[in-house]
Amino acid sequence: MSEAKKVVDARGLSCPGPITNLTKAYRDAKNGDVLEIWATDPGFKSDIKAWIERTKNELVELREEKDKIIAIIKITAKK
Repeated sequence: MSEAKKVVDARGLSCPGPITNLTKAYRDAKNGDVLEIWATDPGFKSDIKAWIERTKNELVELREEKDKIIAIIKITAKK
């Protein structure tokens, strides 16, 4: 199974921009794919946790760097 990784750059967008961009990328993703989302909106951390809870995908990593918040999601719940 090959793992595709896609970066979604949502820096500079405020809510709900990062989640909207993530949802668009998710539509094209397959189980096993990895999405890496970059955001600068401080609300993104709680938004991404809620999105993971709702969609039942896997949050591999959520970290803050000096210029962005990075969420790495493994797609596991596509029907």
